[in-house]
Amino acid sequence: MITGKNHIGNQLVAKANTTFKTFNPLLNKQNNWEMLQATPSQVNQAAALAAQAFKTYSKISGHKKATFLRAIATQIEALGNLLLTTYTAESGLPNARAIGERGRTLAQLHAFANHIEEGNWVEASIDTAQPERQPIPKVDLRKINQPLGPVAVFGASNFPLAFSTAGGDTASALAAGCPVIVKSHPMHAGTGYLVASAIIKAAQETGMPNGVFSNLNSNSTQVGQLLVTNPNIKAVGFTGSIAGGRALYNLAAKRQEPIPVFAEMGSINPIILLPEALQNSASHIAKTYAQSITLGTGQFCTNPGLILAVKSKHLNSFTQVLAQEIVKVEPSVMLHPNIVGAYEKNKANALSQKGVEVLADYKNKVKPNYARQLVTTVNGDTFLNNTTLHHEVFGPYSIVVQCDNQEQLETIISKLEGQLTGTIMSHNLEIEHYPNIVNALQDRVGRIIFNGVPTGVEVCPSMLHGGPYPASTDSRFTAVGIDSIKRWVRPISYQNWPNNLLPDELKNENPLNILRKINGKITSEKI
Repeated sequence: MITGKNHIGNQLVAKANTTFKTFNPLLNKQNNWEMLQATPSQVNQAAALAAQAFKTYSKISGHKKATFLRAIATQIEALGNLLLTTYTAESGLPNARAIGERGRTLAQLHAFANHIEEGNWVEASIDTAQPERQPIPKVDLRKINQPLGPVAVFGASNFPLAFSTAGGDTASALAAGCPVIVKSHPMHAGTGYLVASAIIKAAQETGMPNGVFSNLNSNSTQVGQLLVTNPNIKAVGFTGSIAGGRALYNLAAKRQEPIPVFAEMGSINPIILLPEALQNSASHIAKTYAQSITLGTGQFCTNPGLILAVKSKHLNSFTQVLAQEIVKVEPSVMLHPNIVGAYEKNKANALSQKGVEVLADYKNKVKPNYARQLVTTVNGDTFLNNTTLHHEVFGPYSIVVQCDNQEQLETIISKLEGQLTGTIMSHNLEIEHYPNIVNALQDRVGRIIFNGVPTGVEVCPSMLHGGPYPASTDSRFTAVGIDSIKRWVRPISYQNWPNNLLPDELKNENPLNILRKINGKITSEKI
């Protein structure tokens, strides 16, 4: 049952000045459950509880934290069909997507549990003393990663499970030893409520400190602003728009104690079509990308929103087939009327730009909250000189840029804003003849793809989901995979510290039997 109350640690709080309801975009009506908006005092209470919990939780062993994460997965799975039906009612996404995303969420929790149980993630480094060294004796130094403190996590609109309440940000922060306060996304607050209940239940049954997790409801910006500026919050995780991420980043920077904001924001994910690829596979590539552009109604951060190629008759063939194929795809519902409205506004803005031509526009009548796919085209000079065309149009939209020559193509790539992904479509190894294109693209993206599509993010240690600004606020980190834990820790060195007072990971006897760097050598040996 969804009561709509706020989870302040282990307590469900009913007090609220305002309420709101989520919306079913498929049925085009509000859902029945009512959510209670968190008050400023509740934000402060949750942050104070998290700070208190941090004192204990930051010292809990990897094994105990792993038990907690696995318990969260068990409790989420135990929600059964209620979670799935709530998910679909608040997002319009199909049941199969709900099942798949739930599976990804559970897998992430188990992956982090395994990761911290293994223990090597702390990156223990030991340089033993050399008291006889001349002319200056060498001190004993030992370094380890330790958690930053309470983390504020903002749920994402387009992934109600995998990037929201118990998603990658929450799982990685809890794994690192940081309590989490989630600012639940208002579009799927009911889903968030259910997941939050599962996390709290798991925390209680595994003996975690009260305040290790809280979940706050809000359909305005106030709660988010209060969280980011609260002195007990030590880091922020965000997935969403450039405007939203940058606003939080600026707030965090203005604090008396600035804190890191790890925001994954906008991306148009450029696709480079090399000449031989077009000559040999124009029709196949066009059909592939018609499907990728419309996948999930274009509501993925890795949607291919920009296609670049040098003008040729084969590019003409590609655009013709793309135009034919993309309108064959049946439109689907978007996540919320607000997202539909933003999509239509951004499409209209793109179409109003000088030199932009329509390649394909779905003209048939659609149901409320459904998106009509659109593909436009423009020449290279116009695209270079109008950065408005570089902006993300969140939805089933893409623009084909027809470049005059390879040099202009390279220039356009080098002047792009930072992107999550970049793809090169090549016939066999023709890519070997375009090192400058490859180098330019590498400088602009977090993940570079050969002969594929950017939609689809594999959750594994080698995945990098991030990129140069504005794809993310810090290109050194990923928001997906076990390495995302590194966002929530900082290194600390212990100098000449008594062995019995050191963290277990740094003690001479290596009681956890983890891999450590000892005097430059990776080993699990004792000292």
